[in-house]
Amino acid sequence: MMMKTTIIFAAALAFGMNAGAQSINDILKSVEQNNKELQAMNERGKAQALDIDAQNNLSDPSIEYSPFFAKGVSGVASSELVVKQGFDFPTLYAARSKSGKLQKDVVNLDYLASRCNILLSAKQLCLDLILLNQEHELLVKRRKNAEELLAMYETRMKNGDATILELNKVKMDRMNVQTEVTQNETAHQTALQSLLALNGNMPLEFDQKDYPASQDVVDYEALYDKAVASELTLRSARAEVLASEQNVKVNKQNWLPKFEVGYRRNTDGSDASNGFMVGASFPLFSGRNKLKSAKAKLQESTLQLDNVKVQTENNVRSKVNEMKQLRKAADTYDTALLNSTLDLLRKAVEGGELSIIEYYVEADAIYKNLQTQMQLENQYQKAYAELTKGEL
Repeated sequence: MMMKTTIIFAAALAFGMNAGAQSINDILKSVEQNNKELQAMNERGKAQALDIDAQNNLSDPSIEYSPFFAKGVSGVASSELVVKQGFDFPTLYAARSKSGKLQKDVVNLDYLASRCNILLSAKQLCLDLILLNQEHELLVKRRKNAEELLAMYETRMKNGDATILELNKVKMDRMNVQTEVTQNETAHQTALQSLLALNGNMPLEFDQKDYPASQDVVDYEALYDKAVASELTLRSARAEVLASEQNVKVNKQNWLPKFEVGYRRNTDGSDASNGFMVGASFPLFSGRNKLKSAKAKLQESTLQLDNVKVQTENNVRSKVNEMKQLRKAADTYDTALLNSTLDLLRKAVEGGELSIIEYYVEADAIYKNLQTQMQLENQYQKAYAELTKGEL
């Protein structure tokens, strides 16, 4: 496994994987299948479902056998056999069955919410890797440009057409670019390692440089409504209230009697008699305060729902507003203009129309703008991914 992962890392750092590289959807399917936390939560959900079902089981039957001995009688003089089965009032089973179904809904929604958050984390790592791939491509271009300028200024220096200050400036720029390339590759490896961890350390191949095609958001209010409606944490809180309400209904029946039926057989020598028994018990003490506790839990879940609703609406509204501003900011950058200006600056410095110092002042500003545009687009994509995580 370690050897295979290392190979994947080496290929990733080369930023040139083969055509077998996976898409974001492929990555998410793999994470859903291999993530250890999701696997553990799935098993825990199964166990919780079984525990919920067990709450509505019949009590165990009991069997009693009593032999009696008498003086002067060889062996058992008489005996008594009693077989009993206890059960709750019949309406309780129906109430608890409905309560169990609602509790399972809560368990399932909690699992789906955790699944959604894990897949969102994986998707955002993929989006970060796309940004790093784009930045790496730009940095490689800058490094090549710096090396060509260095060769040109070394020649000019030999011919007496450049100063040592200009040559040193080119050398320092090449060093700075190489440092940025190294930092970019380190960040790429860190992000890929985090993605591998989410995938249970199973190997992945991801080298996309473009974001997934998606429609531009036109109606931000519709996006807000959809994001709030699909928020699984909010849906889970609502399900918790429904389960608590049903639990109150179950506990309101705690005053109902419990029944017991049975079969009895008595023997006395060669004589035997058979009969049945019916009994009831009244929960005068065992059900004390259970209804009050159930009502308190209902109040707690209701307040928690109100809190989750407020937090969800505020978070979604903030994220929608953030998306608007990011889209507006990213669209202000004309990348075609910036790239063509870089070409013109290069020709100007080669033709002696621009000093190397002036060139770097202008070029550094352009490269900074290009990276800023990439980062703004990345933030926009991540915000959109968070608002549409209910579709994962």
